[in-house]
Amino acid sequence: MRILSIILFITLFSCKSPPEKKEETLSFQDIHNQAILVDSHNDVLLQTMEKGVILDQDLTGITHADLDRLKQGGVDVQFFSVWCDGNQTNPFKYALVEMDSLNAIANRNPDKIIEVANSKEMMEAVNEHKIAAFFGVEGGHMIENDLAKLDSLFARGTRYMTLTWNNSTSWATSAADETALEGGALNSEGRKGLSGFGKQIVNRMNTLGMMVDISHVGEQTFWDVIATTTKPVIASHSSVHAICPVPRNLKDDQIKAIAKNGGVVQINFYSGFISPEYEEKRDVFLLNHRSENDSLLASGINIYVAEELLFAKYTDKVQSFRPTLEQLMQHIVHVIDLVGVDYVGLGSDFDGIPSAPIGLDDVTTYPIITNALVEKGYSTEDINKILGGNLIRVLEKNESNSL
Repeated sequence: MRILSIILFITLFSCKSPPEKKEETLSFQDIHNQAILVDSHNDVLLQTMEKGVILDQDLTGITHADLDRLKQGGVDVQFFSVWCDGNQTNPFKYALVEMDSLNAIANRNPDKIIEVANSKEMMEAVNEHKIAAFFGVEGGHMIENDLAKLDSLFARGTRYMTLTWNNSTSWATSAADETALEGGALNSEGRKGLSGFGKQIVNRMNTLGMMVDISHVGEQTFWDVIATTTKPVIASHSSVHAICPVPRNLKDDQIKAIAKNGGVVQINFYSGFISPEYEEKRDVFLLNHRSENDSLLASGINIYVAEELLFAKYTDKVQSFRPTLEQLMQHIVHVIDLVGVDYVGLGSDFDGIPSAPIGLDDVTTYPIITNALVEKGYSTEDINKILGGNLIRVLEKNESNSL
């Protein structure tokens, strides 16, 4: 018996272990198609209003996005920006009109897009191969200092609000104002940052389950938010200050604070936030085409749309000073190297920007980012986080224990 036991022991441990199952090698396109791609910021609703077009038409050459091109680019979840500048009369009403425009599109195309209210409805839409549509209100001035209007926007599907746009509110100061050499606005308490009412707004957003967006806000407002919020925050469309030092980009200590808070930095594609050389070259271009630009503005066209139209007319000239895709990737890699892969995502700002890096010409070109991530050696799991998983995690955290 003892001899048989020894023989059995030797036999068992001399057998080779079964070969480890190798992970299936996927192409970048397969990885892209299988991921849940979330873009946290697209301004196409404003474009459709400014240009008198509708989202379910082919808008190639007119906008960065339309319904079919969003699907073609693999976009599963889109946060549609609701925006007007600080001079708009009745900004809350304007916000509702923008929302109504998407509602009409969704009603006409129930097989392609659906407005959703939470992550559960979002996943149902994704599983049905429809675009899950949320709203992101870009600028706290659109609630007109009224918490009831904040509640109304939430009821309409707003799942984040950018506390300020470039203009400050009476309760929060913007990056543009906090860094202004002169004439920068202060809050109603005569200082930078959040006022007492601003903190009430953050608290109410936390209670509702609406993500607090710190893109566009000034540094003092940022730190006041971090000290006030009980939920993870987002930067819906911001890039890295250490690479491109403009006021709209996030400094390393801010990125670290967002990671510690459990939030996420959604990288903006705007050329001027990616390349430090871009703005100077852009200014020269606009100076050379000043008369055309003035004519467009005189016709009543929005200043940002006018610039975009000029850029579309002189594509070859603009191409010469657009940053490269690699320069955009450096912003993503910087965040990962600084705080880890769990805290970065994509907030394109398509249709809110006149220029993106070379190759990123519209929403159909998202796969080139996935390809670049593959080429840099990131795993499929990490790529899934970057393309959408990280933002979804923050959305779910904000929903927990909300009303």
